[in-house]
Amino acid sequence: MEKSNFVDQIRVFCRSGHGGAGSKHFMKTKFNALAGPDGGDGGRGAHIILRGNKHLWTLLHLRYYKNVHAENGENGSGSNCTGRSGKDIIIEVPLGTIARDEETNVKEAELLEDGQEIIWIKGGRGGLGNAQFATPTNQAPEHAQPGEPGSEGWKVLELKVLADVGLVGFPNAGKSTLLSVMTAATPKIADYAFTTITPQLGMVEYRDGKSFCIADLPGIIEGAAEGKGLGHRFLRHIERNPILLFLIPADSQDHKKEFEILINELEKYNPELLHKQFVIAVSKSDMLDDELKEAIAKELPANVPHIFISSITQKGIKSLKDLLWATLSESNA
Repeated sequence: MEKSNFVDQIRVFCRSGHGGAGSKHFMKTKFNALAGPDGGDGGRGAHIILRGNKHLWTLLHLRYYKNVHAENGENGSGSNCTGRSGKDIIIEVPLGTIARDEETNVKEAELLEDGQEIIWIKGGRGGLGNAQFATPTNQAPEHAQPGEPGSEGWKVLELKVLADVGLVGFPNAGKSTLLSVMTAATPKIADYAFTTITPQLGMVEYRDGKSFCIADLPGIIEGAAEGKGLGHRFLRHIERNPILLFLIPADSQDHKKEFEILINELEKYNPELLHKQFVIAVSKSDMLDDELKEAIAKELPANVPHIFISSITQKGIKSLKDLLWATLSESNA
């Protein structure tokens, strides 16, 4: 069920409308059989437009939207009548969606704001009618332009989740449990790796009516940058999170090495990810005494703030919210 409810990438064949042909027509009146050219222009072919919608969280509604054929513009006609333009097709997508050409992999559009509209694939221009070519020396042009063809090709829509905080950690590190404690989200939780196979979003209610968005992302493993495990499907979503919350369980064999593996995978995928704000939360810390906490703290990098938490007992959860809010405020500033 989880897979069917979240779609973060679709492939679709798109064709914008062809422009209508200009008209080659000459006016005839009761008193003048050669009143001059009056051929109208052809109508524009329909555009395919992308529109950002903050109420959408997935591309699920486009799953079966495999072919998008926009309407052609109508031909021009006599009496200087311009042909009707094709009706534009508007595709609504969640914020954070990127549109690419499948063949070249070139990014063609990016939607980050609600209501933002981008002409993704332009329709062909309508041709000019012969009335447009009349000159003092050529008062009866026989020429009218054909309409321009539209564009077509296979395209890819790709969603990168927009959230203030992204949860990063090995599979089964306790990310989903933490999300369920901090927010009203109800992610699937079980005692095996890769319980989360798609991003889960939740809103953290902070003080004085303030809130921020946190995303539980699929677990990362060593080699993810090369596509192992959930690989690029996971790393794609992390690019949009200004703060990365690294979750390292207290019962890890080597806390320092686990953090270094996570950092290494991020760097191999995209070195710019290392410029984000980092926070470390040591989960399952209800089993630790002060001496063990001090020993673990010495293993962690001194330049990254850390906190000990327990999702089961909710110890340290309020302090974690305070730390994340302060870090987010600093990031925004």
